[in-house]
Amino acid sequence: MADSNEITINLVVLGRTQAGKSATGNSLLGSSDFESHRSPSSVTTCCSLGHSCRISGVIRRNGCELALRLRVLDTPSYPHSSLSKEQVRDVVRSALTHHFGEEGLHLALLVLRADSPLCPDESDHVIQFTQELLGPTWKDFTAVLLTHADKAEEAGFSEEAYLHSASSTLLSLLSSVQHKYIFLDNQKGIIKEERAIVLRKLLNFIRQNNYQALLLKHSKE
Repeated sequence: MADSNEITINLVVLGRTQAGKSATGNSLLGSSDFESHRSPSSVTTCCSLGHSCRISGVIRRNGCELALRLRVLDTPSYPHSSLSKEQVRDVVRSALTHHFGEEGLHLALLVLRADSPLCPDESDHVIQFTQELLGPTWKDFTAVLLTHADKAEEAGFSEEAYLHSASSTLLSLLSSVQHKYIFLDNQKGIIKEERAIVLRKLLNFIRQNNYQALLLKHSKE
């Protein structure tokens, strides 16, 4: 994961169509590696790995500043407008193993829209899909990223008020992942300071898990 001066973090973004997965990946990387736009159908049909430049000023260890590099895997959505669940699962599982098979995955970001309620059936599908990909310890390696937070703000909800009014389904999911969640407005370009805050939160989640990485094995199916 790290040498003496640098840390590399491996992330994957998961979620349903138009949740903002690719835009989230671009915001984290500080780039436009992933195609992201409004569409009546699912935009992402295959997995793509993006790399950040060296990021400074975000993490310190033992009093010394370390450079950070991100590797973010963008994935097709589930449910998908043209791919079956099995197709999405297999292509994502294969890409996870190919790209992160040796070093492991540090965190899966489950991308949900803050301006759309999470219903029980949808939550069940998301949890089952994530568990199929990551295995029984998925909760330790998953965080929820709530996109389009600006829409909630426009409706008069602060983060605290939003969570107070959120559905029991969403609150149960957040509890399952040990309340690892982040609000993100990726409708506009994320500025450097906001990006640093988000990255520090992600690093804190990983630190809470003792910098463990989920080791991924080739599927025998």
